[in-house]
Amino acid sequence: MVERAHGDDGYGNGGTAGRGGWSWGDPAGALALTTEVLNTPRSRLLSKVSEVLAELVPHIALAQLSGICTYSPASATGPEELSARITGAELDRIGQEVTPGHPWQGEAVLGGRPRPAVALVATPAGTSGALLVLVRAESGPAGGRPPAPLPDQPLRVLQQLWELLTAHFHHRAVDAAPANAAASRASASTRARTIAELGDAHAAALSAILAPLRSAALDDTTARRNATDLAVTALLDLRGAAALDRELSEEPAATAFARLADAVRPLLRHSPVRLDLLAPAEGDRSVPTDTAHTARAAVASTVLAMLEQDGVSRLHVRWQFVENGLRAMVRDDGPGLLTVDALAVHRTADRIAALAGRLTIDAVPGWGTTVTVDLPLHAPEACPGTSADALEGLQPRELEVLDQLARGRRNREIATALHISESTVKFHVANILAKLDVTSRGEAAALAHRAGLPTPAPAPLHAAS
Repeated sequence: MVERAHGDDGYGNGGTAGRGGWSWGDPAGALALTTEVLNTPRSRLLSKVSEVLAELVPHIALAQLSGICTYSPASATGPEELSARITGAELDRIGQEVTPGHPWQGEAVLGGRPRPAVALVATPAGTSGALLVLVRAESGPAGGRPPAPLPDQPLRVLQQLWELLTAHFHHRAVDAAPANAAASRASASTRARTIAELGDAHAAALSAILAPLRSAALDDTTARRNATDLAVTALLDLRGAAALDRELSEEPAATAFARLADAVRPLLRHSPVRLDLLAPAEGDRSVPTDTAHTARAAVASTVLAMLEQDGVSRLHVRWQFVENGLRAMVRDDGPGLLTVDALAVHRTADRIAALAGRLTIDAVPGWGTTVTVDLPLHAPEACPGTSADALEGLQPRELEVLDQLARGRRNREIATALHISESTVKFHVANILAKLDVTSRGEAAALAHRAGLPTPAPAPLHAAS
């Protein structure tokens, strides 16, 4: 171990010893500290980065916004009263001001008010980039004054460390599951989430406008008038939605369900189909914003898919809290032939999988279809590194079968989709369970979802009516 001299860490940050005697001012020490970070599981990565950077760049909190991680694109570590208030929108605004490869330091709004900070962006090839922000302590006896600017040398070291970390985890993600990298990055971005929510609102508005125009019960003048009224209302709603304060991370279940009801009702305004809505009994219970949005999107896309069927006269939508999760259910009285492929155009399964949720479709011919979406109320560990690694031992055909399992399909459906016999499917399923060290198809499907399966299916083509 290389010892450093007392009274100097190489960068003018004081004379206390570094972790284990290592110093960022010494090449061997810098490599040792970097190795310590690289060996840390992703679930504890951010806190470890903050820990090893404490002497290089003194700070009180640390946050990141990354398109590489599926489950927690925006995350922070530090005192709860600060880290819990730092939002993805704040980080996104900072990221737009930072030039990749060139650390920035100054004052930025974090946790609801301006604070001194250091920010840097790394952009590994093929990614949308990753932002790291260190919140510095204000100087003075009681704070309130910005700290002295940091010298260039620790900023350069900080930039290189962040470049190395982002490249390392990006390559691990791509090498572990190449087919899922693009979907993972898309679902991770806070900006993509905002665009998706507005896109859902646009889709609902257009569907509501089309309803009176396609209704056989309305004459042309009445249909145009109703469509115009709906268009004006939708435009005002969309403008209001774009201006909503997105800094809150949770919302009451009753409010979340009311927003769902407002989005679904216009879809059936000029339809003979009856809609039953049952709100969750614990309406004042908080639901994470991502969970509420995904549940609303899943229900809305399911309703649209069910309305495309013939013979549907009634839809029942229900939310309820189950153990550690939120369950959204949609049931119809249609022909009972709905499959998961009908929801592919809205990427419903991908959105649910991004939150480690589960989609189940129970279709009984002649009796109708029930679609159940289970979403956890607590986010899983950030980007666990073992799920994708576990799939590396599977053969290409086994991965195809696992992909079908993750879609909730039975052996007969898998055999049809892959053009193999049902006995061959059973053989592959047995091998998959053994290799993944799980005891049931459900456990295998859950592991597949955590690793990014199922892969997105191509959107079906619809003939214009």
